[in-house]
Amino acid sequence: MKHKTKAAIALSVASVMTCGLLAGCDLVTTDSKKDYEQVIAEVNITSNEDFKDYKEVIQTESIYKRDMVASFVSSGSSVMSQYGWTYRDTFDAIKDSLINRAVYVQYAKVYFITAKNEDNTPKFTDDNGNPYTKEGYKAAVNGETSELDASIAGLEYFLTEEEASKAQYDLRVSFNSSLDSIEEGIIDAEEEEASTVTVRTTPTGIDTEDEDYFNANYKIYTGTETALDGYEKVDGSTPYTRRQAYSSFLTNIRSSGLLDSDEDTTRVENLSYFKRELKSAYESAIIERMSDAFEEDAVASLDEAWLTSKLDSIYDNQKDGFEANTLSIDDALDGMSDTSFVLTAPKAGYGFVINILLPFSAQQTQDLGDVSMDKGDTQGNKFATRAGILKNVLATDQRGTWFTGETDYSFEPETKGYTGTLGNEADRKYLFFEDSLAEKKEGELLRYEQLKNYYGKYSYNGKVTKDEDGKYTVKPEKIDIDKFIAEMEGYLSYAELKTETVTEKRADYYTQTNYYGEDDKVDYSKFVYYAGKVSFKDGFDANQMFVAGTDENKAFSVINELSFAYNTDTAGLNSYLGYAVTPEKTDFVSEFEYAAQTVCAAGAGNYIVVPSDYGWHIIYCTFSFTADALKPFGYVAADRDVEGSFSNLFYEAQKSAAVASYSSNMQTKIINSYAESSATVYEERYADLSNLDNANS
Repeated sequence: MKHKTKAAIALSVASVMTCGLLAGCDLVTTDSKKDYEQVIAEVNITSNEDFKDYKEVIQTESIYKRDMVASFVSSGSSVMSQYGWTYRDTFDAIKDSLINRAVYVQYAKVYFITAKNEDNTPKFTDDNGNPYTKEGYKAAVNGETSELDASIAGLEYFLTEEEASKAQYDLRVSFNSSLDSIEEGIIDAEEEEASTVTVRTTPTGIDTEDEDYFNANYKIYTGTETALDGYEKVDGSTPYTRRQAYSSFLTNIRSSGLLDSDEDTTRVENLSYFKRELKSAYESAIIERMSDAFEEDAVASLDEAWLTSKLDSIYDNQKDGFEANTLSIDDALDGMSDTSFVLTAPKAGYGFVINILLPFSAQQTQDLGDVSMDKGDTQGNKFATRAGILKNVLATDQRGTWFTGETDYSFEPETKGYTGTLGNEADRKYLFFEDSLAEKKEGELLRYEQLKNYYGKYSYNGKVTKDEDGKYTVKPEKIDIDKFIAEMEGYLSYAELKTETVTEKRADYYTQTNYYGEDDKVDYSKFVYYAGKVSFKDGFDANQMFVAGTDENKAFSVINELSFAYNTDTAGLNSYLGYAVTPEKTDFVSEFEYAAQTVCAAGAGNYIVVPSDYGWHIIYCTFSFTADALKPFGYVAADRDVEGSFSNLFYEAQKSAAVASYSSNMQTKIINSYAESSATVYEERYADLSNLDNANS
């Protein structure tokens, strides 16, 4: 069983060979240059009858001992820890992974030359529309003076210019990331004291590069380059600290036997180590191109009838499972995501809420704690005392550290965002996350992915000044619950959403003394300070929750942004749809439980304001299964390409699973068919690595 486990992950181990984790590994410090240059395996699939006519394209791939060490440094040690393997287990898996990778890449070269469309035209062509041929391959590698350079040129022949540039860009980013980590350590060591500022949680996805983005002019920065297109230096970086980092990096890879001592290191992309990593990056791009090639076959079966049937099957299984208690609705809601769908509930009232907590101050918390009970309250509660304190709760915008933290996320937009109605509109100049909120134009490839479910127009609520050194002084505006409600409903209106009042604010809220019903039990409806709802023009459509620009998504995005601005219940930030709520007894505090269940029963867009011993809660229902919508989701073929729609998410989830399964099966089939007969292994040449268990015992 262990051998099968290793075989299953073999290709993936080698496919993550990057410089990112090379930080001074001294796996075997006594290995000499000659030892590392030993060939531990040779791979050539033309030994198989199927490929005998492609000897001009497929040269024998030599796998060196240094490749094993590089793979171990990059990922093998973590895999070893994860699976509890010995060194022998680990290096056997690395050996298999390197062989399998070589076989798969060699197979891909032949596939790109021979694959045909149904009309017998070449399935793959270069950027100029020319099919791949043996002659074209020979011309591409002709003139290369070293085996490594010839291998790189041969791989690049089978990539489009965009694919090759993307691989180069990703590798350069990886190198810079390694140098950044080393340089940050150098800078921290030189500083007298490190910053202890706790930075406000930021939305997931901030400054996340688009997976298709690349910059052909991006360079690796070693401290000598002057023109840096797209690279951003780390805070405190100087040419001196960067050169120190580069020197340390070279020492690390040299000590691991991955760099010759006599190499010219003035040009990083001429290093043998960089070239080996570029070869690996090109191999990964070849593998990715193969996966793309298999995608068409993998998704052929995903027609509309199959997708509808699949959705119905999932719905029936959940409905029957929830009713029979063989499936847990609580677990299902907790696991809900863009790829894990909950299509129904056993009854109405299950859903999700965002909780924005405006807290008591430390003194207010102490004042409440000092009171044993309200005068005349026979049950020992102190609801009336708490109500009096609630009137004086003042909330502030929590995003100050988005100015003053390690990263300044702020910017002044050309057109002001929402500045509220508090009388401080002139002070409210700043928004956040400019790069991640840039709107994508048709055919344009932006560097950063667009931030989802975050409206992005709520200006910082306070006064911000900036001195000559670029340092900020931030003074947030203090607002009570009424002003917060005005801000919230004003921002929803700014987003062109209509709100309605469900429960008016009561004039006697802060002075009432009776919180009990006729049965002498606490009547939690008496804690409701205010309730309202977003009135969706055509009713709430759950299929549109994540479609940017829809009313459903705008409402969710506005409340989500306000949560990042004011919420001190940080555990609720960056959740999928908020806290999962059930109509049964929960672990929530009673006031919160009542309010959350109330808005979930009413449906998405409803919000309610209630207190607890922590302060004010503004509870907004993002989605719920209501009495008239226990089956809110449906697959619509016309919406399949509408990004974020349920139909799109469902299709992409099924497509991803189908492609991953098909590609994995094809990969396994290729390796099982050709790996053993294509490889010659020299185990004695890496026996010292396999026997490290004995050496360390």
